[in-house]
Amino acid sequence: MTEESSDIPLFMEEMAESIRQTTAGLDKDQTSAFFRRILDAKRIYVAGAGRSGLIARAFAMRLLHLGFDVYVVGETVTPALQPGDTLVVISGSGETQTMATYSRTVKDLGGIVCLITATADSTMNRLADCIVNLGDLTGYYRGDTSTFEQRQMTGQYRSASAAFAPLGTMFETLALVFSDAVISALMEAKKEGAPELKGRLTNME
Repeated sequence: MTEESSDIPLFMEEMAESIRQTTAGLDKDQTSAFFRRILDAKRIYVAGAGRSGLIARAFAMRLLHLGFDVYVVGETVTPALQPGDTLVVISGSGETQTMATYSRTVKDLGGIVCLITATADSTMNRLADCIVNLGDLTGYYRGDTSTFEQRQMTGQYRSASAAFAPLGTMFETLALVFSDAVISALMEAKKEGAPELKGRLTNME
C-alpha cells in the first residue's frame, strides 16, 4: 500500500470528527424548527446549486418515500407554488444568485423558505423563515482556506481535529448527514418503517 492511499482512512476519520463537532454545536432550536416545518408542510420544494443540488435531490427522494408532497425546483413537472408551501434551499454560502432569486420569489408568493447553510449572515439568511447553520469548520465560506488546503495537499501540515476536504465538500457531506437524520426523525414521528418506504420506491426500473 502506498503512503498516499494509506491516508484515505485518516481523511475519513477527520471528516467523521468534523461531523461530530458539527453535531455538538448545532442549535437545537434551529433543528427543531426545521423538523416541525417539514413535518407540517403542505407541499415541499427543494433547491440547490451544483453538488448542493444533488444533496437536495437526495433529500427530496427520501421525503417522497415518506409520503410527502415534494418537488425539485426547475423540473418540468414541478407545479406552481401556493401560499403556505415550503421551499428548502441548501446553500453553503447563502449567496448563490439563483437560490437567492428562488427565495425572494417564494417569499413574494406567500411561501416559507427554509435554509440549510454554512454561514451566519448572508442574503438568504435574511430572507429565510427557518435556518439551520451547519457551521464552516474548514473556513471555506470565510475565504480563508487556500493556505490551509495547500499545506494539507503538500503534506506540510496535518491536523487530526480539522477536516480536510476540498472546497465546499465538508458542507455538502454535513448537509447530507443532517438531511438523512431529519428523515430518520420524520420516520419516527410518522411511525413509518422500511416496509412503508419500500412500498413507495420506483417500480419501473
